[in-house]
Amino acid sequence: MTTRQLYDGEIGGLSGAPRAAALDALVTDLRSPDPVVRDDRAYVTAVRWIPDLDPAERHQLGDRMAVYFTDPVPQARTFAPLILARIVEAGDWRAAWWRPFADWYPAERDLRGYDPALGWLHAAAHGADLLAALARHPGQDPLRLAQLAVDRLLAPTDHLFDAMEDDRIAYALARILSGQELTAARSVAWLEPVAEAFRTGEPGPVPAWVSNTVRTLRMLYVLADRGVRTRNTDEPPRPVTHREQVLEALADTLAIVAPYTG
Repeated sequence: MTTRQLYDGEIGGLSGAPRAAALDALVTDLRSPDPVVRDDRAYVTAVRWIPDLDPAERHQLGDRMAVYFTDPVPQARTFAPLILARIVEAGDWRAAWWRPFADWYPAERDLRGYDPALGWLHAAAHGADLLAALARHPGQDPLRLAQLAVDRLLAPTDHLFDAMEDDRIAYALARILSGQELTAARSVAWLEPVAEAFRTGEPGPVPAWVSNTVRTLRMLYVLADRGVRTRNTDEPPRPVTHREQVLEALADTLAIVAPYTG
C-alpha cells in the first residue's frame, strides 16, 4: 500500500500490525521537509484519524509528539503542538506533555510563518492553538496557560510576526480568559510582566517583541470587547469572564507604550 493509498483510507479499517504501521508512518511524515507530505497529507489525515483512535493510541501519539519538541528540524517541533491540540480536542491530555511544550514554546527561535521550501512552520501560532485547546480542557490552570503565552511574547527575537501569529495568540488568550473559574484578579494578573517589560523601553526603533506583543494585545482587546467565537462553528460569541476588568487592564498596559491611547 502506498502512502497516498494509506492516507486516503480510514484508520478504523485497520487493526493489529497494519494499524500500528500506519500510525508509525503518520508520525514519520509529520516531520517531513516536504510540505505536501507533512501538511497536506499527514496533518490532514491526523485530523481525520485522531477522533477514531482509542485513548491508548492517542496517548502514544501524544508521547511521540512531545519528543518532537526537541527534534533538530523545525517542522517537527512546530507541528507537534498542532497534533497535540487535536488530541486535546478529542478529549485526551497527559500532564507529562506540559513540560516539553512549556520548555519549547518560549525558547523556539525559528518563528518563520512560511518558508518557501518547508512550507508552513508557524511555531508561535501552532503553540497558541494548543493553548487555546487546553483552555477548554478540564483541570487546566488558566493563569499558567496565559503566562506561557506571555513568555512567548516577551522572549527576545528579531522576528516580526508576519502571518497573523498575533491574532492566533490573542485568540488563545481570549479563550483562556473566558474560563468561568477565573477571578477578576487572575484575569488580569498575567499582564503584570508585560507592563513591567514595556516600562523598560527606551527611545529608538521598536523591538520586534514589543511590536508583536502590542499587536497581540490590540487584537485581544477587540475579542474581549466583542466576545470569542469558536472557530468553525455557529456558536454565538462567548464573553470573557471579567470583561470590564480585562478591557481596563489591557488599555492601561497598552498606554505604557502608546500614551495617546490613555
